[in-house]
Amino acid sequence: MEKVRKFENDVQLIKYLVLKEVSKLALEGTLEEKVDTIPNVIDPGPEPRIRCCIYKEREITKGRIKLAMGGDKTSKNIIEVIDAACDECPINRFFITEACRGCLAHRCSENCPKDAIFHVAGRAYIDQNKCIECGRCKEACPYNAIADVMRPCKRACLADAISFNDAKKAVINSEKCIQCGACVIQCPFGAIMDKSYIVDVINLLKEAKDNDDVHVYAAIAPAIASQFTYARIEQVVCGIKALGFHDVIEVALGADMVSLHEAKEFAETIGEKGVVTTSCCPAFVSYIKKNYPMLEEKISNTVSPMVAISRLIKHVDPKAKVIFIGPCTAKKAEMMEEELRGDTDYVLTFEELAAMLDAAEIDLENCTVGELNNASYYGRIFARSGGVTEAVEHVVATKGIETDFRPVKCNGLKECDRALKMAKVNRLDGNFIEGMACPGGCIAGPASLHHGPKDKNEVDKYGQLAIEEDINSSLRIFELEDINLDRK
Repeated sequence: MEKVRKFENDVQLIKYLVLKEVSKLALEGTLEEKVDTIPNVIDPGPEPRIRCCIYKEREITKGRIKLAMGGDKTSKNIIEVIDAACDECPINRFFITEACRGCLAHRCSENCPKDAIFHVAGRAYIDQNKCIECGRCKEACPYNAIADVMRPCKRACLADAISFNDAKKAVINSEKCIQCGACVIQCPFGAIMDKSYIVDVINLLKEAKDNDDVHVYAAIAPAIASQFTYARIEQVVCGIKALGFHDVIEVALGADMVSLHEAKEFAETIGEKGVVTTSCCPAFVSYIKKNYPMLEEKISNTVSPMVAISRLIKHVDPKAKVIFIGPCTAKKAEMMEEELRGDTDYVLTFEELAAMLDAAEIDLENCTVGELNNASYYGRIFARSGGVTEAVEHVVATKGIETDFRPVKCNGLKECDRALKMAKVNRLDGNFIEGMACPGGCIAGPASLHHGPKDKNEVDKYGQLAIEEDINSSLRIFELEDINLDRK
């Protein structure tokens, strides 16, 4: 009996269906000749699912297919807007509600810098042609009678990278975007999506099948523990290998390497820097570079666990190609950074992995053989907020590193921004900033299979299953001095 995958909403379902169909045709080798048939498969009609007509739904599906096949090749941005899908949100941000009492003070209009508020029979109205959405009227109204209906994508974007063009379509400013994917989750019409490398990965796996000089490794992020909840981790490993991967390695092993290197780097540089920030979360690193350039020198020079494990795998096996699999869209951008280019070959998300498994008709619950014991407890808890700090503290204690380690754990971009502001003016109560752009950490990444509240205890349980008791044990067989763990 075919397993029916559950989805949070139609946005997630439609994205999955497109990724699955693209994967299916790519696996068959018929994608190029049959790509035009996909919209009719996804939107068979004659009635539309949610839009005004079946033709519009198919046009939107074409946009999703383009992104599933790599998106705009000329753009470095991973996150893109599907114009045809972006038109159902309220156009005007502020409007006067029935709570307006027609008061005499007129504080709303008095505080409007553009004279956009006028009064008829005592009641206030907004001239939307003049309104610049500054919000001063809302702040001034004593009755709280002015509603703010900021579009979900803009509200979610704490990097302030989203604006709207003359046609009221969302526009992403690539100079500000940190690729965190918050807008992808929050858009209720699925008009914003991350570009995919799923076709490239499938083609690489097919090449490896016929070429003994190509070994494709899957490096799976620690957040895997909170994803395929209906299957054991051993079954997930088995399913990934069934796709044609040479082997499956834990990125948590790379996290162990990073913890050791990070602790040593901190001890060596803290006297000079005063404050050090982690570099595991690429969205956090990008946020610092774009919003606090004066603090860029404070960013740890240690690579992320993804890059560390990629370099280790390629050091051990010169024939290796590495595919990182995780919940993060920003990792796709990190992969292409100049100083890191070539370390990780492609990035897949958990959403894309699920689509590939189903396209290949691999049922995880029928998979039995698999093993994943490559890392320690501390490497595995990198998946949640606070995990990096605990791992570095562990290294400092067990290695007898003499240093004044005072961590500040930032859970989500709001907390990160607050800590960076304090560091900027030398008022931070600490000297080590752990920054996670996603509230909760990687387990709440935008490309997770489910986006509800995550139980960090599940990550800890997964960590406790590790055979290796500590970081020293997990790394004992490797000659780490031969592997460069510096970003530059």
